[in-house]
Amino acid sequence: MQLRNQRGNVRRRFKLLPIVIALAVLAFQFFSSEKLVNPITGEAHRVGMSEEQEAALGLQSYEQILSQEKVISSGPELETIRGIARRLTAAVGDDGADFQWDVSLIDSPQVNAFCLPGGKIAVYTGILPVAQTEAGLAAVMGHEMAHAIARHGSQRILRQQMTQTAMMGVQGSISDMSYEQQRTLMGLLGAGAQYGVILPFSRDHETEADKMGTLYMARAGYDPREATGLWKRMGGASEGRAPSEFASTHPSNETRIRQLEAWMPEFMEVYEKADKPR
Repeated sequence: MQLRNQRGNVRRRFKLLPIVIALAVLAFQFFSSEKLVNPITGEAHRVGMSEEQEAALGLQSYEQILSQEKVISSGPELETIRGIARRLTAAVGDDGADFQWDVSLIDSPQVNAFCLPGGKIAVYTGILPVAQTEAGLAAVMGHEMAHAIARHGSQRILRQQMTQTAMMGVQGSISDMSYEQQRTLMGLLGAGAQYGVILPFSRDHETEADKMGTLYMARAGYDPREATGLWKRMGGASEGRAPSEFASTHPSNETRIRQLEAWMPEFMEVYEKADKPR
């Protein structure tokens, strides 16, 4: 009897209207957002910003980052990076037709590189020993360029907006519950959203960028087999510090290598027909 009363109290404290409103807002957010088709995979996605907004934000962030870092203005390493970028942007072709490509080399021990919306690329010198070869660098840069071309950042913004809308709807629906009940339920839902929606979504983006970027490097005449070597070296560079795949925004290096090897026949077919760099 007591258990039934407790369940009845929970049901009475659960409001339906905030959920209905949240669902209506979710539908509006989804159907009013721009739809795009990935040029490599053919999959359709929704994004939370226009290309113009993304490019403006990318340029602003790029200029801000470069103003705070030590940028290398000349030298053989910079010329190598620029040469790889030229081949990759040519290989990307119409996939990045509206991009204003630019590339910088940053003197920093960070094992990192990025490509912001609009085509602003930066490579940190800390990643050069891990990449080792021009093909290794092409794998890194192609992966980062793929993120920008696929507009992954804008996809994540929309997903985060929709997740926040859903959470607000639930929070409004349980406003009559005790503070402890609300905190417990919202904590559980937050963890579920993080590990069940947000992180898997991010890992899917990394996998998509792996495939796109490796295809771009193969088109540019760089041996795609170097991509698997890169991720093996990246695994060694992390020295076991990487979190488990379940709790990470990225697939494990082992997963990435396994997926790349499965796609390798497709990459090699493209590579064999490509014009190789001198």
